[in-house]
Amino acid sequence: MNILSLFLIFSLSVAQPIDSVVLQSVDIVAPVKQGDDVQGDFSSTTLGRVALEHRHIVSLKELSAVAPNFYQPDYGSRMTSSIYVRGYGSRIDQPVVGLTVDDAPVMNKNNYDFDFFDISQVQIMRGAQSTLYGRNTVGGAINVRTLSPLVFQGKRLTVEYGSAENVKIKASHYASSSRSFGWSAGVYYSHSGGYFNNVARGEKCDGGDNLSARVRHTYLPADGWLIDNSLSFNYLDEGGWGYRAYDEASATLAPVAYNDACSYRRVNVADGLTVKRFFDTFALSATTGYSFTADRMRLDNDFLPLEYFTLGQYQNEHSLTQEIVLKSTDEKAINWLVGAFAFYKNIDLDAPVLFKQYGIENLILKNANDNFFHLAGPDYHLEFRDSSFPIEDKFTLPTFGTALYGQMGWSIGRFLLAAGLRLDYERSSMRYNSYAQVHYKYRRSESDYRTLVTTFKGRESMDALELLPRFSVTYSHNYGKIYATLSKGFKAGGYNTQLFSDILQKKLTDDILNNKAETDASATLYRPETNWTCELGTHFSPFADGRLSLSAALFYIDCRDQQLTVFPKGLSTGRMMSNAGRSHSCGGEFAVRYSLGRVVLDASYGCAYTEFDRYTSGDDDYSGNSLPFAPRETVAANIAYSIPVSRELANFLVLNVGYNGVGRIYWNEANSLAQSYYGLWSASLTWEKGHFGASLWGKNILNERYNTFYFKSIGNNFFAQGKPRQIGLSLHINL
Repeated sequence: MNILSLFLIFSLSVAQPIDSVVLQSVDIVAPVKQGDDVQGDFSSTTLGRVALEHRHIVSLKELSAVAPNFYQPDYGSRMTSSIYVRGYGSRIDQPVVGLTVDDAPVMNKNNYDFDFFDISQVQIMRGAQSTLYGRNTVGGAINVRTLSPLVFQGKRLTVEYGSAENVKIKASHYASSSRSFGWSAGVYYSHSGGYFNNVARGEKCDGGDNLSARVRHTYLPADGWLIDNSLSFNYLDEGGWGYRAYDEASATLAPVAYNDACSYRRVNVADGLTVKRFFDTFALSATTGYSFTADRMRLDNDFLPLEYFTLGQYQNEHSLTQEIVLKSTDEKAINWLVGAFAFYKNIDLDAPVLFKQYGIENLILKNANDNFFHLAGPDYHLEFRDSSFPIEDKFTLPTFGTALYGQMGWSIGRFLLAAGLRLDYERSSMRYNSYAQVHYKYRRSESDYRTLVTTFKGRESMDALELLPRFSVTYSHNYGKIYATLSKGFKAGGYNTQLFSDILQKKLTDDILNNKAETDASATLYRPETNWTCELGTHFSPFADGRLSLSAALFYIDCRDQQLTVFPKGLSTGRMMSNAGRSHSCGGEFAVRYSLGRVVLDASYGCAYTEFDRYTSGDDDYSGNSLPFAPRETVAANIAYSIPVSRELANFLVLNVGYNGVGRIYWNEANSLAQSYYGLWSASLTWEKGHFGASLWGKNILNERYNTFYFKSIGNNFFAQGKPRQIGLSLHINL
């Protein structure tokens, strides 16, 4: 609990209790920026705890296509948590969607990929949400709610075993000593033996262990008060990156084969405190979030059984956020919301690159000798004494941001007119220190090697000021609503730290040649990306019993200063983000839910046609081509059937059959490689009797083969493949 939240509690505690606000009326479920209506003037998909558990959805990745035009592929590691919405996404650095867990924002995209553990609700909002949610929400926002001890009391235990030696154990306890105080504690452990074999090392490359714990306290100290604190811990240690070399001429994939081990380890501690005070006509909330993340990545960056080079990334991040929201709660003609947000985060990053013999010869010496030293005469030939040498890259990346925002709605008959505006300021800087030491000679006749220490040290900074408006018109009728919105989204800028090894390689060559060329880090900066989203949609429920509900939307997105991942030409070791393009996306979404007796059907469809309006890279002009990595279509359907069974045998027996499909996905800006449409079938059978239950489940049960990722490194093509068939059995006890 920080000073600002303490001040809020004590300053408001002098107010007299409000007679019309009772403990039961305190909203402990809805996000602070929303009311009870989860279907507002935007497209969204919401799944509750029962649906998540019965369908065995265990992470955000498994909501791909379930929420139309939402796609989070498995790129081979939980660190690469790329998310694509309506044709837009980001492979590295800043995400296009924001994530909050119990109202506290998650500031590091490396933490987006986590296993669900006692989750009560997941809401995926699509379309620019930057007016209320700020940075990195150009594509939408995800709100995750954990199970509250004031909603559920008891003990939960789950044990699971599945394919690839997958083991999961969950145990939690929820208690409420009174109607006004509850607490919970839970632990989760999982182990995977891995799915993909690295033939060069003779072992599975993607197994690992995951341990999580969470403690939550919820307290209603008086009428109209809520104090909620959630503390979580996560430890992850895994392999990954089952990348297979692809021969374009023969269109064949080689087995996974690289000689250096790859791994990713993450430790995350996060705490979120929310204080709410409900008055007669308005509510005040303050949310304080703190997160510490320490992660370590080790990578055989050439992904070949050759001694090219390895990459490490060691990162420590502290982040602190504070948000205060004041919103009206009475049902009058005018409703309003105002808020203030501030954050600070600091990253200490070490990213060493170790060049090995084959990499030194082919990436450095060959380039220098072919282009420079052969011109000087036969005696001139660059050699290094060492068979390997490191390039050390150290960075400190502090970022500070603050924002003021507000939104107001006017009810005129059946119409609701709403307008909002956010003023967002952000300042970021980068302190860098790169250095390398080599022993070299550039004449064959020389007997001694010279020592060269090359350094590249300095500081860069940038500011961003954004005005983020939002306008909407909603028409409500007896069966639902029709809405139209226009909103601006904002994705933060940043720094291309992965480019520094290439910069230092060039500076190393310049120093050897005594070339005094100026080198700076200005090329490593990239600016914010913005977009405008226009959307026309409806939420429709024609029957009073709610057995049928439909949602549909059409959208158009205009994206400017688009951040694109660019690979420098030639045998380069780095990649960079560049504001290289302008593009647009247009498409639609449709979702339906229908219940008839014992059958519940959920289905969705999304399409997004994206196109570069302007993008050139060297001599290549990709204008008019489709954006890569995001699917053109998503399809999902799930049928839940409650099988008739005697109460003596079961409280219920539910069969779920699901289908998720995505495609086509282009793998490059030239649109020369693509993943065609594919679909994955899943099924589960859940039985429960008294306190006991079991679930038999399967994913990708037809063992569909498909690719999830493509990239190019040192002139070689690589693909990552999706997981094969998975089958498992879960046993659970609820007391």
